[in-house]
Amino acid sequence: MRIAAAAYPVDWHDSPASYEDKLALWVAMAAGQGADLLVFPEYAGIEASLIGPPREAPQPHGWAEAAASAADLWIGPMAALAAEHGVHILAGSGPWTAEGGRIVNRAHLICPDGRRGWQDKQILTPWERRETPLSPGEGLSAFDTDLGRIAILICYDSEFPLLARALPCDILLVPSCTDSFAGFTRVQVAARARALEGQCVSVQAATVGATALCPYLDENAGGGGIYGPPDTGFEASGILAEGVVDQPGWTYADVDVAALPDYRGAAQVAVAEHWDEQLDRVQSILHRPLDHIEP
Repeated sequence: MRIAAAAYPVDWHDSPASYEDKLALWVAMAAGQGADLLVFPEYAGIEASLIGPPREAPQPHGWAEAAASAADLWIGPMAALAAEHGVHILAGSGPWTAEGGRIVNRAHLICPDGRRGWQDKQILTPWERRETPLSPGEGLSAFDTDLGRIAILICYDSEFPLLARALPCDILLVPSCTDSFAGFTRVQVAARARALEGQCVSVQAATVGATALCPYLDENAGGGGIYGPPDTGFEASGILAEGVVDQPGWTYADVDVAALPDYRGAAQVAVAEHWDEQLDRVQSILHRPLDHIEP
């Protein structure tokens, strides 16, 4: 199976047709390289609301509401492209109106046969809590697909190991949107750690460039990356592929998901298997004072 991770610039568009043409170009580019799973980044869905002359909206609440209202312009074309090219697509994430009128940050996984699943961001960043109307999602899901079991942790969620621990999977998707290299690196380090702990493949997609007047995307730093555990059957570094930071495009890696059970069985270490042993250790912390020893 070939995985494609996007370093994706979010643009303003003159018309819905211009936006759809861009999505079609990106999907065709990856599908043309043999990709089976295409991963777009966090907040890529906001692009569906950036149609017409660049303009300001009530900040940043208005942007979330506008993006949620334009969600069909984002998900509809992605579903059509998944079917047309016979690929699985994580359509990034974007504001979405959930039950009770709450606005969440939702990522959609779209299969070529029309099946869809979604995952909401669970833990909001300090900026999202302080400046936006977003609400945290409720619950986690893993999806059994023709490509293997796929789970999604949106950006900051990847930095919390217990979320990944609750999602045993073959492929962990980490769509991200960060405004600095430091932020990108935090999510990258988290994605690599989750691959180590879960003995799975993790995939980071990132926004790049700057989107004028939109506070969610006004600055972006990052790149695509695909990682495995640095163990038997994988690269010694755990790095399966990494793109050039801040350069738009796809990063590709070929992964034999069917062989993952064999890799896990032959692994030199088994963090997932031994995970619960740490629980006893942290409950029995001993506070030992330093002793003065005469020379």
